Amino acid sequence: MDSDANRGLVLRSHTGAAYRFDPGALCLELLPTGGPGPFSRYEVLHEPADLATWAGRSRLTPTPDLRITDGEVADARRLRNALFRAATARTRNQPPTPGDLDVINDAAAHAPLAPAIRADGTRHWAGTGNGTQLLATVARDAVDLLTGPFAPRIRVCAAEDCHLIYVDTSRPGRRRWCSMEHCGNRHKVRALRTRRFEEG
Repeated sequence: MDSDANRGLVLRSHTGAAYRFDPGALCLELLPTGGPGPFSRYEVLHEPADLATWAGRSRLTPTPDLRITDGEVADARRLRNALFRAATARTRNQPPTPGDLDVINDAAAHAPLAPAIRADGTRHWAGTGNGTQLLATVARDAVDLLTGPFAPRIRVCAAEDCHLIYVDTSRPGRRRWCSMEHCGNRHKVRALRTRRFEEG
């Protein structure tokens, strides 16, 4: 997990404004691609190219060379939905369901993408990976997060109309917003308007 300010996904608000969202873990980067139930309307993983695009925007560095099948895209949606529910349960101090844990564990049981070092000392991924290896890498990250010291810091954005999930990797552990640039700023603007109204 890495809280580097340069990391994170570029998302768009309902107004179309772009902002950076760093969920703090690879596995949580998969969640904004859609989700179970009402979140299915945000679905972006429809075909192999969509999952490859997500991998290119994720914190996997450098971008792996991938061959992905339609079946693996369906597996990605299944894993993402299980992660979404498991992470949400953790924010409520509840255990994930056995079914969701089975999905995560089954994905993690496969061989992950294999990192390697080139002769020039740079990092790359060995060979061409597949979607199953990509998902195994994500699922193993989820196992580490859900069983590690940052598990109690998995949170949902404090904004009432935002459901983005992140892990608070800040030293004080007091992060409240998915992004200070987005929901944090909206909160500050509302608080300022309320204060001016009360003072006026």
